[in-house]
Amino acid sequence: MQATARLELVDLTRILRVWGGEEDCVELTEDVQDLYWIELGYDSLSILQTIGSVERKFDILLDGELLEIADTPRLFLEMVNGVLGSRAAV
Repeated sequence: MQATARLELVDLTRILRVWGGEEDCVELTEDVQDLYWIELGYDSLSILQTIGSVERKFDILLDGELLEIADTPRLFLEMVNGVLGSRAAV
């Protein structure tokens, strides 16, 4: 049985560091997952680039409204993993 692909917090942190810069942004930990992107030091451009990176990595297409809806790391992970889970169920 093949394991379902998931985006984990550590993976998201790695991707965000590429696009958002390491020095200006807060370390993503369990404690800060419910803070808004802007509070963590990430702007909309870095999140858009992160979305593109995730789409390429997992070969998925994410909803264009993801940035508006998934405005925290926890919500972003839930939405991406929901898409990955529904793809695995097919």
